[in-house]
Amino acid sequence: MDAALKARALRAGEELEGAPAEEILGWAVEEFGTGLAVAASMAEAVLADMLSRIRSDVPVIFVDTGYHFAETIGTRDAVAQTYSLPIISASPQLTVAGQDAVHGPRLYESDPDLCCRMRKVVPLDRALAPYRAWAAGSRRAESAGRRDLPVIGWDQRRGKVKVLPLAAWTDEDVSRYVQEHNVIVNPLLSDGYDSVGCWPCTRRGTGREGRWSGTSKTECGIH
Repeated sequence: MDAALKARALRAGEELEGAPAEEILGWAVEEFGTGLAVAASMAEAVLADMLSRIRSDVPVIFVDTGYHFAETIGTRDAVAQTYSLPIISASPQLTVAGQDAVHGPRLYESDPDLCCRMRKVVPLDRALAPYRAWAAGSRRAESAGRRDLPVIGWDQRRGKVKVLPLAAWTDEDVSRYVQEHNVIVNPLLSDGYDSVGCWPCTRRGTGREGRWSGTSKTECGIH
């Protein structure tokens, strides 16, 4: 573990708590340059839009699980066409058919944690391996389990700085930025889905209640 890097991240998290999201992301870009990557779920393109206004060569990573809604893939493609940013699609080692052959069909029902690990967590881990820091759009308002998210912290498992510029944003903050900057939004957000993941495990619902509906699972393990 890089103790000095961790200390710097924790110090920056304290200093930048309450700062505008643009300043937080700007700190990460200035500190790490292309040693930073931004992970995007393609629910909306707020972070991609914000990043494009700061620097154009920092990559945006999208984990293509093989189970995404067509609307989510369409949002990724629209983001790639609209912003001058390198878009990296990270895929699992097994195709859906390959996973079915090894683990049986509908693993998302029989072992959703394993399915998430193979199709989301491991591909993102591999994609993030070359970088010293990564940013994501997670927000405290999304769920009870995210209420204490720091704007800049330390990803202990990956040994990287983790930057969450939107951590303190409310739903209203997101909507305001989207409207002011004409940001690309996944059309599913206007069709009753407040949170969008893989289609087998996502239902319409408020907040994250439509994710893994009917189970005790609340997170995929990426964060």
